[in-house]
Amino acid sequence: MVDATYRADLRELNEQNFLRFDAKLEQRIAELRAEMMAGFARLEARLDTKLAQAVNDLETRFTRRMFGFWVAQAATTAGLVFGVVKLLR
Repeated sequence: MVDATYRADLRELNEQNFLRFDAKLEQRIAELRAEMMAGFARLEARLDTKLAQAVNDLETRFTRRMFGFWVAQAATTAGLVFGVVKLLR
């Protein structure tokens, strides 16, 4: 009978300890999730900024190259027109 009482007390004590442990574990997991979400949000913001900057730089380079191309084409066309006009005179 005493042995059964000790077992019941020990089981109750273990259940209480497990419940406390489980509560602490859940709290720590929730804190970790919150920290991870904040870190992911910061990372996403940095990536968005860098991506926007890269797209802007690419657009600038593309615009410069297209301008250079069209200036060269216009100069070539004008030279050909003047050359043909000069040959016809």
